[in-house]
Amino acid sequence: MRHRQKGRTLDRSPSHRRALKANLAASLFEKERIVTTLAKAKEVRGTVERLISYGKKGGLNMIRKAATIIRDKTILKKLFSDIAPSYKDREGGYTRIVKMHQRKGDASLLAILELVGRGSAAATVRRKKKKGATPAKKGAAAPAQNAEPKAAGSAAPEAAATAPTPEEKPEGNK
Repeated sequence: MRHRQKGRTLDRSPSHRRALKANLAASLFEKERIVTTLAKAKEVRGTVERLISYGKKGGLNMIRKAATIIRDKTILKKLFSDIAPSYKDREGGYTRIVKMHQRKGDASLLAILELVGRGSAAATVRRKKKKGATPAKKGAAAPAQNAEPKAAGSAAPEAAATAPTPEEKPEGNK
C-alpha cells in the first residue's frame, strides 16, 4: 500500500518522472498549450504553478530555483519576463485542464493543459459554437455593402444589381 505517498508514479523511475515534469513544463511555457494524457497533465500542473509563483516573486534566488527545473534559458526568460507578470493579480490557478477524447491506441484519456488567459481552448470552442449558432453573418454583411455605395457615391452598385446571376445567364454556349 502507498500510505502517505503523494503524486502519481506514471510507471516511471523518480529521475524519469522529474525529467518528464520538467520537459512538460518547458513545453507548456514555450507553446502555452499542450496535449498530453490526463494523468500527466494533473501531475505537471503543480510544477507549473510553482514555477509561475517563482516568476511572480522575481529575484535572483527565484530564477535559480526555477533554473533547477527549467534548463532552457530562453524559456526561463519568457517565464520571468512575459508569463509570470501577466498573472500578477491572480492568486493561483494559472493552468486549466480541458478533457478530450480517449487515444485510439491505448485508450488513455487525453487532455489539453493550457495557461489561463493566454488564448484558451475553451474560449476557442465557445467562439466556434457561437459563430455557427448565429445567422448574423448575412445581416452583418448587408449593412457593410450598403455603407460602401453611399460613401463612394457611384452607380456601380446599380450595375451589379442588374447583372445576371449564374442561374439567370442564357444557356446558348452549352
